[in-house]
Amino acid sequence: MTRTLWSVSDLHVTWPANRERIERLRPADPGDWLIVAGDVAERIDVVVDTLARLRRRFARVIWTPGNHELFARSTDRFKGRERYLRLVELLREVGVDTPEDDFPVFGGVTVVPLFTLYDYSFRPPGTSVAEALLRAREARAMLDDELLIAPYVDIPTWCAERVAYSRERLAALGGPTLLVNHWPLVVEPTLRMAKQEMALWCGTTATRNFTTDHHAIGAIHGHLHMPEEIRVDGVPHFDVSLGYPFEQERMPRRAWPLPALQIL
Repeated sequence: MTRTLWSVSDLHVTWPANRERIERLRPADPGDWLIVAGDVAERIDVVVDTLARLRRRFARVIWTPGNHELFARSTDRFKGRERYLRLVELLREVGVDTPEDDFPVFGGVTVVPLFTLYDYSFRPPGTSVAEALLRAREARAMLDDELLIAPYVDIPTWCAERVAYSRERLAALGGPTLLVNHWPLVVEPTLRMAKQEMALWCGTTATRNFTTDHHAIGAIHGHLHMPEEIRVDGVPHFDVSLGYPFEQERMPRRAWPLPALQIL
């Protein structure tokens, strides 16, 4: 039998139609693995319950957080960095791989879940962060991250730390890799966005060379809700978003979940 490493992102299971679709998600073979590249839900308990259910169906589930997992309100117990660490702790308990664990190997390819955030560097040349944020505000293109993540953590600083941490772990690897991140590792996928101002919250230029420097056969991401494949420096980058129900009708018709790797 063929074993498959499937990949999905942006499940947004708080939408009933999406939750029903995820409940129907099943492996084709008992040995199949599943990548979930972020934005499962906003509440910690819903994230853990959803991934635990998937883990009972798939031989292995590999998760990396998106911005929605980091959303918090002032009344929440866990916010910012503590929220991420709490998710890692709980997901380990239900057998889900996180960016803090040993990287699993599927068919000789090391699957690398990354968590690198964004630092507002996806902006027009010659524009300061303050200017870019002002333009986004004027264009009504601000993301909820500014209300639900930024008050609790310095995101650019955290991003720089995560990039350095990820680069150090990647440097220790040998052989081919498949890189997984919620945010695209390169700016090119954002160029199709209707509101370019939103690219501020979509990644960091510091990850530009991750695929070429670390033997990547491909990169998986979500966040943009624009399922597509593009090649950058010879490496395919796949947006595997499910997205919101009202978006799915106008999304390109393609296989979902996406089979990232297959082995006999």
